[in-house]
Amino acid sequence: MKREDIIDRDGSTFPGASYTNAVLRPAYDEAKSVLLPSLIQIHRAHLIMLRSVGLISDTDAATIAGTIDGLDLDAIAASQYAGEYEDLFFTVEALMFAQGGDVVGNLHIARSRNDMGMCLYRMVMRHQLLRVLAAAGELYETLVRLGTEHSKTLTLEHTHTQPAQPSILGHRFLAIADVLGRDIERVQSAYASLDYSPMGGAALTGTGFGIDREFMAELLGFRGLVENSYDAVASTDYIAHSATALQLMAIDTGRSCVDFLTWCTAEFGLYKVASPYVQISSIMPQKRNPVSIEHSRSLLSAASSSAATVLTMMHNTPFGDIVDTEDDLQPYIWRSVSDLTNVLHLLSGVLGTIEVNVEVMRERALSSFANATELADTLVREAGCTFKEAHAVVSRFVQSADAQGIRDVRDVHAADVMATAQDVCGRRVDISEDSVRLALNADHFVQIRTSRGGVAPSEVARMAVDRRQRAEAFAGWYRTTAEHLDGVADRLVRDCEALSGGAVAGNGHPVSRQGATPSESSPATPA
Repeated sequence: MKREDIIDRDGSTFPGASYTNAVLRPAYDEAKSVLLPSLIQIHRAHLIMLRSVGLISDTDAATIAGTIDGLDLDAIAASQYAGEYEDLFFTVEALMFAQGGDVVGNLHIARSRNDMGMCLYRMVMRHQLLRVLAAAGELYETLVRLGTEHSKTLTLEHTHTQPAQPSILGHRFLAIADVLGRDIERVQSAYASLDYSPMGGAALTGTGFGIDREFMAELLGFRGLVENSYDAVASTDYIAHSATALQLMAIDTGRSCVDFLTWCTAEFGLYKVASPYVQISSIMPQKRNPVSIEHSRSLLSAASSSAATVLTMMHNTPFGDIVDTEDDLQPYIWRSVSDLTNVLHLLSGVLGTIEVNVEVMRERALSSFANATELADTLVREAGCTFKEAHAVVSRFVQSADAQGIRDVRDVHAADVMATAQDVCGRRVDISEDSVRLALNADHFVQIRTSRGGVAPSEVARMAVDRRQRAEAFAGWYRTTAEHLDGVADRLVRDCEALSGGAVAGNGHPVSRQGATPSESSPATPA
């Protein structure tokens, strides 16, 4: 492309049209919809802090506070990128200058776009992670309920996609819940790792003004500071931790979707998805396609991919303030959150209303040769065989039964087992008919597996009670943390209004300050 053609297309001054289309306009659209509320909170908090340490007079503070309060945030959120200002920050700043005059410039004392940007991203991620945790908690509660409801439902479990052993359906639901519970804890841990304020780091070296970084952190609801000013603007582990936790949650949840899709097939016939979550074929009127689970699987892959993109974009970037980790990167973590949150809500509905074919599950478990493990154990306990011998006997016997066309384990007799044992062991192995019947009974199989975490109905019921308590703990953590952030936002509004009205306490701090340290005013680190 010729130089004159490029200039004709992009212009000769900043920003060029192609740069605007590729970078500035998409970044502005993302920022106005996601970052704007946090940007205003930072303006309010920084103003309150500057006034509290005497860096801004009461008169100037009142003017700036009134200017912040006078912003039409709905209009800003609805605005389109026009190119007059580089980004959202300068757009808001221009609106404030137009309303409050040059004194508004003092709001930028002792801060930089660098520490503000890192602070914005941390603040937004707190809310983003809370979205995920709310949806994940909902799904966790649903899985625990299913575990409780099916604590006695006999089923047949698989390994390597083949029938393995009889089990209890609630045991599987609780297993899925346990994985999700660990994912929830990982996201809580990611929240804790980013809940530190970088404000006061300024460009990267801190500031010569006598600011109160701890008070700024408190005002924004952080549990503490990113103390090192270079670390405050250069590090990306705060977002990497979140991306890793989200990716793992998406992968773990997607694995269960694969199984549910299989079991919803007519051939398995174990589950029936409720009508709100199925799609009828346009040409085959009998078909009930479980598209909700298909979409869940697909969108969870997208959530995982978006999180992986975040980590990939960080790779081999310089340790410092750089755009690779800012405007271009952040939307990918938000997309991961959006896809993951939507799917978690959807799966709560799908699984919470799913119809279980209890009779089919039970009959397959009772008739299956998957009970053979217990027969081998019985030969060890009652017939004096080593487990290696018992395993060989039962393996040979199952092969022989299959060759003879025996498909139901209830058709097996002790004489057949003893005959096979004679051939394998070279000696007589005695076992009673009752022992064989009991060993090959699926109900007996699950009843005796009372080891901690096993499939005995009593053990499944015990675990379900424990998981309900865990669900309550997750809900309590979420409620406390969300209320904390809401309280922070409300207090900033009140304190800013107090400044604009001149209501400042005698110690120089806004009247609503309670004197709490960040550790006292922030939610406790998750256990």
